[in-house]
Amino acid sequence: MTPASAPLPLPGPLRQAARWLAQALTDWRATEGERWIFVFKTLVAAFCALWLAYRLGLDSPSTAMTTTIILALPSSGMVLEKSLYRLGGTLLGCLAALTLIGLFPQQPVLLYAGLALWVGLCTSGATLYRNAQSYVYVLSGYTACIIALPAIDQPTQVFALTVTRAAEVGLGIICSAAISSVLLPRHQGTQVMRTVDARYGKFLAFCQDVLQQKLTPAQVEVTHLQFAADVAALEHGRSAALFELSEAVSHARGQNRKLHAFNASFMTALTTFYTFHRLYERMRREDESPVMQACAPLYAIVAEALQATPSQESLDTMQLHLQAALAEARQQIQAADIAHAQRIDFDTACELLERFARDMSRFHAVYFSLRHGTALTITAPQAYAPKTPPALVIASGVRAALNVGLLALGAYFLAWPQAGVAMLMAIVFCALSASSPRPIAMVRGVLIGFVIGFPLAFICLYFLLVHADGFPMLMLSFAPFLAVGLYLLTNPAKAGIGLGLAIFITQVAPTNVLHLDATGFLNTSIALIAGLILALVVSAVILPEHTMGNKDHVGRALWRETLRACTASARQLRLFGQHRFDNRMRDLLSQLNAAAGPTPDEETRAVVRQALTLLEIGHSVLELRDLIATSSAGATDQAVQALQHCVDSITGWLRTHSETDRQTALAAILHAGSAVRGAQATCPPERAVRLQTALADLHSIYTSLLDNMAQDAGDPHAA
Repeated sequence: MTPASAPLPLPGPLRQAARWLAQALTDWRATEGERWIFVFKTLVAAFCALWLAYRLGLDSPSTAMTTTIILALPSSGMVLEKSLYRLGGTLLGCLAALTLIGLFPQQPVLLYAGLALWVGLCTSGATLYRNAQSYVYVLSGYTACIIALPAIDQPTQVFALTVTRAAEVGLGIICSAAISSVLLPRHQGTQVMRTVDARYGKFLAFCQDVLQQKLTPAQVEVTHLQFAADVAALEHGRSAALFELSEAVSHARGQNRKLHAFNASFMTALTTFYTFHRLYERMRREDESPVMQACAPLYAIVAEALQATPSQESLDTMQLHLQAALAEARQQIQAADIAHAQRIDFDTACELLERFARDMSRFHAVYFSLRHGTALTITAPQAYAPKTPPALVIASGVRAALNVGLLALGAYFLAWPQAGVAMLMAIVFCALSASSPRPIAMVRGVLIGFVIGFPLAFICLYFLLVHADGFPMLMLSFAPFLAVGLYLLTNPAKAGIGLGLAIFITQVAPTNVLHLDATGFLNTSIALIAGLILALVVSAVILPEHTMGNKDHVGRALWRETLRACTASARQLRLFGQHRFDNRMRDLLSQLNAAAGPTPDEETRAVVRQALTLLEIGHSVLELRDLIATSSAGATDQAVQALQHCVDSITGWLRTHSETDRQTALAAILHAGSAVRGAQATCPPERAVRLQTALADLHSIYTSLLDNMAQDAGDPHAA
């Protein structure tokens, strides 16, 4: 390009305006633009499914359209994952319907009983496994009802109903999967890496704020609750990323083991940090002592290393400085004239500091390897496995089965032609809300969406669709109303309303021949809303306290998991051990967080405090059991026996929660501490290091029992 033909530079004001416009468009694309792109993609998928349903002559084109609304999720990986499980659940539900109709043709009582049992079992399965696979259970439960109930009086039509249902749902699945993966795809693998970055930064900021004493105890507890939810969210995102079609953008697919290790190393570092900080805060609240003077430089080294974004080199340097400072501090404490109890405090603080430095270094190494794709040695980390307390699993199944039975009786005695529609809607949303931590709020949101959608659907059908000539005009008639619901769906606080509104609008999609029936529209609309009201009543009346994340059930489950850490067999400890314990405890906290909402109350925070204390006890017991399992007879035999007696005493207290057993456990810890210190003098240096770790674990358990599990007085240093 010659100088004469080169474009003239924009004047200063125009250049600034162009730069401002470009920045505004970038900001819009990252915020509001994401929401409208989601709306646009979902509309395209919905209308593609509707058009194909017309071309194929399916009986209920609205079912294909509704399927695309249900599968509307932010990323292509999530859509593909949910699509697969929806297809599997639909096929399984079709098979169940065929089986039940074949076993009980024209026998409504037995058929209703079979459906109630099937829906109850499926709902229990969905509650037990709260990951994406739970959707298979949900779909297989209510799909059987959708097919079997209309076939009660016409059993010969059940096969045709099954094929039609599978075809309509399958068509919606294909359209959703294709559009989400091809049209402006938003890849889950990219989102997973953003989540990893956010978690790493959030943890560093949390450590910095805690070390600088910027957070109140309540804020610390709430943050721990949120971290538990973050662990579960990353696991859900990781599993969805495995369904991405593009290997290049699905970074998480090749990093699967590293993501497991990232979660595991994060949970370990978080628990160690909490244990150390609790000990340090207790010592700080006491009078100034040589122990605090010796620990202050150690504390400062860790705080300084976490001030800026650390690197592996800076963390290695921190460990070197910490080792040198520890040696100097130990000399200072040895020369000081202090009580034995304070020496134990000092030794425990040193052990926890060294442990946190190692844990933080490992956490950073995993993060760096994930971020930059470098090689990393991983010793087969266990996957995060969510699990629900058994009482909630049983209650959800009983609630769903009773729901089917009661609705069947109501439909039988009312003789209302649209009772089946209301019954199906109640069954569907009772099943969908079973694994929700706030089922009443979920159903209420969808009900509000249905109520809003009723007049909008009437306007759409009788003022716009009646004038539509051809499919393009049909799309223009539907698009504004669907767009409102889909836009609300992008707001987590109004997602239920948006889902209800969008689903209600799709129900007025005409069949291949438009047939206007105002009476039928009114009756069907009332039945849909009545079904939601019934689902709301069932959730509020039948076992309302047995819902996901209920603090009483979570509290009891936390004690059971800690007891299991004490009683698991040696083989189970080798296979799972500390990682499984961390998983289950964090998963229970995640359930508690989902039920508590953005502002947990004091009772919820009390359960969090209990959980963090039980985490400390469980970690320490697992380390003691590992030391016992790897010890041989000899100089440490008496110490090993004392440690085993200590574990047995803690197990007894966890079973009964009685004050007598707690005092017995405290006495056993004191005895074990004396035996371990006596064994240190005669064992090899490498064994002495492990026994020192055992002393720190004993001290942690002892102070946990005194500080958090009882209000009575006691000597916190006696261990």
